[in-house]
Amino acid sequence: MLLEPLRPPETKKLIRKILSEGIVTYAQPHAEERMRERDISTVDCVNVLRGGKVAEGEQENGTWRYRVYTGRMCVVVRFESETILQVLTAWRVK
Repeated sequence: MLLEPLRPPETKKLIRKILSEGIVTYAQPHAEERMRERDISTVDCVNVLRGGKVAEGEQENGTWRYRVYTGRMCVVVRFESETILQVLTAWRVK
């Protein structure tokens, strides 16, 4: 069981572990609709998750969420478990 909130370095480490060994899901319908509207692919999201910076976690509706960002994009995720990461939404930075 995860003890949240995680600090940014811990968050980054767990994201990388899940990317290589776990499962990444996309919130339906919200994340999929927003990604389609904003012309963002799952590959774009994975690239941001792999190489982006992680902000401090924020609690919303009883769930800890983490923003991962680059100079071009932001992806918001939550951990369903230590092996499952869910993308909640994504957008391009203007």
